[in-house]
Amino acid sequence: SMDSSLHYIHNDSDLSTNSSFSPEEERKSKVQDVVPQALLDQYLSMTDPSRAQTVDTEIAKHCAYSLPGVALTLGRQNWHCLKDTYETLASDMQWKVRRTLAFSIHELAVILGDQLTAGDLVPVFNGFLKDLDEVRIGVLKHLHDFLKLLHVDKRREYLYQLQEFLVTDNSRNWRFRAELAEQLILLLDLYSARDIYDYLRPLAFTLCADKVSSVRWISYKLVSEMVRKLYMASTPTFVVDLMNELVEKFCRCQKWSGRQTFIFICQVKCLFVSIPVCFG
Repeated sequence: SMDSSLHYIHNDSDLSTNSSFSPEEERKSKVQDVVPQALLDQYLSMTDPSRAQTVDTEIAKHCAYSLPGVALTLGRQNWHCLKDTYETLASDMQWKVRRTLAFSIHELAVILGDQLTAGDLVPVFNGFLKDLDEVRIGVLKHLHDFLKLLHVDKRREYLYQLQEFLVTDNSRNWRFRAELAEQLILLLDLYSARDIYDYLRPLAFTLCADKVSSVRWISYKLVSEMVRKLYMASTPTFVVDLMNELVEKFCRCQKWSGRQTFIFICQVKCLFVSIPVCFG
């Protein structure tokens, strides 16, 4: 058995020597003709941990901040030169480095195009969604900008994860929920009436009952835009059901705050005046 294992390891090492991932081939894969190669090599070396200890502890953060500009300069045809560096920075131990990448991942997606984004950026994006709130806020602030670049099928996969933004490390971080409400307004244009009713509607109602007034005010606008979007859809069933739910949940609420919420929602763009719907 041991001989078999040694034979397997020997064959595996032989394969790695002859593969395209040898050190020499890896170095050649980072060669380009857009900028001086020495300049690019110097930039790529910023992720070396020894440099962070001896030169500057913030060097990885500076590297992450400049990466979209470097990618734009090199062009998507030379993304292979930066891919390993980007993945290294995305898994950096310092949350400030990951936060910097999270805030710019949508810009990098525009530079790379849909195919490279789906293959190389989506896995990093998914990792940021499960990171610290300081990192998650970066992808949340530009959630619409990133998702609109994905194919419809891939975009729909994130409908199941939107509710995770309601959970934060600190429950008093109300700005996180306010940003979610702002992004949901933009996301209405990316999804079908069925998806809006099934996935975005429950989030909107939860945000309308938030403890912080700033979150609730944005949520009122969200619900108003949601009604308008469903009203313009080809299937009127969703908007009728939604407005009946508004009446039942808020207009006939036992608490005065719920009835007040109904008035505020109606007040936004004169909701029930501009959209004539009969309630049963």
